[in-house]
Amino acid sequence: MDLSQRLIVALDFPTADEARALADRLAPLSPGLKLGLELFTAEGPALAREIAARGELFLDLKYHDIPNTVAHAVSRACTLGASMMNLHMSGGEEMVRAAVKARDDAGPAKLIGVTILTSLDDRDLSQSWGVPLDASALALRMAEQARDWGLDGVVASAREAAAIRKACGDDFLIVTPGIRPAGADSGDQKRVLSPSEALRQGSSHLVVGRPIRNAEDPLLAARAILDDMAAVLA
Repeated sequence: MDLSQRLIVALDFPTADEARALADRLAPLSPGLKLGLELFTAEGPALAREIAARGELFLDLKYHDIPNTVAHAVSRACTLGASMMNLHMSGGEEMVRAAVKARDDAGPAKLIGVTILTSLDDRDLSQSWGVPLDASALALRMAEQARDWGLDGVVASAREAAAIRKACGDDFLIVTPGIRPAGADSGDQKRVLSPSEALRQGSSHLVVGRPIRNAEDPLLAARAILDDMAAVLA
């Protein structure tokens, strides 16, 4: 796998023109490109197809519904040319297995499970569910379920990556958001690490948004992140 494909840039913009502009700026590096809820809701499947034609598309819609609905959504997403898509592990085994079957029938896209959002910590989870919960332990359990239920990997914080890598093996994908270069503002992310730290912990792919998107020179910012990654992988 090329180093550039391990970097996924989040096109989290309100308009397609802004997303296209960033994709064009980053074209010399050929990173993965993530299309999320805001832009997909605004622009729809046509933009997804366009981005997929530019490079590796991570369709980040985090499916979570009854099994039949999610299966049909995954099947349709495969026709958009997505290289990777995701669903919430909290949807349960029947939903996940239905999605895996739909993906197997429709196309070669990687299907990964969202464990615990990097914007949440132990306090948030415990407050929501009314019982004490450990985000890292829960993420590991969900990753093991993802492996057992047929998914290609998970979305997880780099802080859980080492334990997930050990439990789930070398070929299991660990896609990590909440990546922040040294000195960068963490924003609304709570469980964050730098690019090199995330790779050392076992992450296979890094999703980076604001540190590239908001940079004065996005291409230079992306190159710096790739250099940081390369130092670990050399």
